[in-house]
This record gives sequence, C-alpha cells and structure tokens, in this order.
Amino acid sequence: MGIRLPTIVQHAKQILRPRSALSTSSPVGVAKTADVPKGHFAVYVGESHQLKINRFVVPISYLKHPLFQDLLRRAEEEYGFDHPMGGLTIPCSKDAFLSVTSHLNDY
Repeated sequence: MGIRLPTIVQHAKQILRPRSALSTSSPVGVAKTADVPKGHFAVYVGESHQLKINRFVVPISYLKHPLFQDLLRRAEEEYGFDHPMGGLTIPCSKDAFLSVTSHLNDY
C-alpha cells in the first residue's frame, strides 16, 4: 500500500485555495454551492475592518477540532447568528486562518 501523493497534493490545494467572496456575477454573500465538494463547506475569512474577504472550502471534519471550534466561537462573539454576509464568516486574518488549517491538516 503506497502513498498517493498526487491525490494528497490536489486535496491540499483544494482546501487552501482562497476564493473571493465578492463576485461580479453574484450578489455579496451568495455562495455557489456547485463549487463546494461533498463533505466540505465554505467559510469567509477576514476581519471586520478589512475590505477584502477570502472564501475557503474546508472539510466538514474540521468542525470536530478544538482549534477550529475556537474560530467558530470567535465568529459567534463578533457576529452572532444573524450575520449580514449570509455565510459563515470567521473574524481573523487570512494568514491566521491558514496557520490554523495547516495544523489541522497534520492530524
């Protein structure tokens, strides 16, 4: 049984590929569900004072991890459950989010 490196690399690229939350073809906050693979969900990452919000597609398994749950608690504290963005927005910098998700990928 060998390691399928190309598959792992492709999966990592898919997870960490930032996507712009602002699209010229769709209104702000409208997620395109067609580009979210089964077993994943989209999150928007950016602090409230930043103009640019990044969109990431992450595996559902992240929901069980304490580091990711901490990010979700921060989102709840800042935005509550009725957020005008319309999607799950995590209030941290892109670099901080990538740092957390890189640790989650090691598990």
